Amino acid sequence: MSATIQKPGQPAAAPETARSARSLVDAVFRAREISIAGALVLLVLFTWIAEPRFLDGQGIKDLLLNAAILVLLAVGQSVVVITRNIDLSVGSVVGLSAFACGKFVSGTDHGVLTVLVLGVLVGAGCGVVSGALVSFGRVPALVVTLGMLYIIQGVDYWWAQGAQINAADVPQSVLDLGSGSVLGVPYLPLISFVVLAGTAYVLRTYRGGRELYAIGSSPEAARLAGVPIRRRVLGAYLFSGAVSGFAGALWLARFGTVVADNAHGWELTVVSAVVVGGVAIVGGTGTVWGAALGALLLTTISGALAVLKVDSFWQDAIAGALLLAAISVDRIVRVRMTRALRKRSAR
Repeated sequence: MSATIQKPGQPAAAPETARSARSLVDAVFRAREISIAGALVLLVLFTWIAEPRFLDGQGIKDLLLNAAILVLLAVGQSVVVITRNIDLSVGSVVGLSAFACGKFVSGTDHGVLTVLVLGVLVGAGCGVVSGALVSFGRVPALVVTLGMLYIIQGVDYWWAQGAQINAADVPQSVLDLGSGSVLGVPYLPLISFVVLAGTAYVLRTYRGGRELYAIGSSPEAARLAGVPIRRRVLGAYLFSGAVSGFAGALWLARFGTVVADNAHGWELTVVSAVVVGGVAIVGGTGTVWGAALGALLLTTISGALAVLKVDSFWQDAIAGALLLAAISVDRIVRVRMTRALRKRSAR
């Protein structure tokens, strides 16, 4: 998805050109998402042929559970990347949120809602700090979020002091959220799907969502059109942080045992999922559906390598290779699209 803003004094023919541009961009990224889905199907088929147990009941359940948290993080990251920014602190926020929630409920009978709300609040607080520095302080997003990554990790290690939260100390109702299912489908993938669908709807339907695309497409044009850029960017980081904190609470429910470095190093995986899924690293285009497909693809690759007994080193190597390939494809597509749009305008 993309957004085009009409500048003051633009010729009357501009709306038709803008619609043509949007149609072309949308078609390109729909094709990108379809190709990712096709690659996912081929990967699953190949792995199933090599090892039939990959698609048995437990195998599918594990695949969905493993992808659920990464999909959530990819959704939050997409909203930030669409605005031409990035959030490298998502993994550390997950770790801090998971440990904070575990510490809070350890040895108590607090319910699921309390854990989820606490996780969202912890993540939202981290997101607000990053967003304020990027949007109002005008500090580069890469610098801010990299600094936040190390700060949050330091706080988490200082707080934990080498201790861990054990599943035996976590209320059973919380653990049931991570292991329960409805009609055979685990709760966590269903929760991720609801967040994914809701975010996609808001981005495509509401003005605030479309303005995020406008900021990523052209910040200067968005400013001239009256888009509140600082507030929208702050909101994007707040959302990313809240989703990461929510994912941390689900991490506690999923695994029960929590240590200070949970989700350490997930930043590359999340960014790779987003970019591989078709969200342009330079902002303005892509959808959360594509990012979710990217997350599912990377999770499936990880599961396939494990089933095929391939060294886990190759998981990170493949993720890095896919990231470079996706960025290269984005660049090539943008150059060709620019040429095509210029030819259409010339006509």
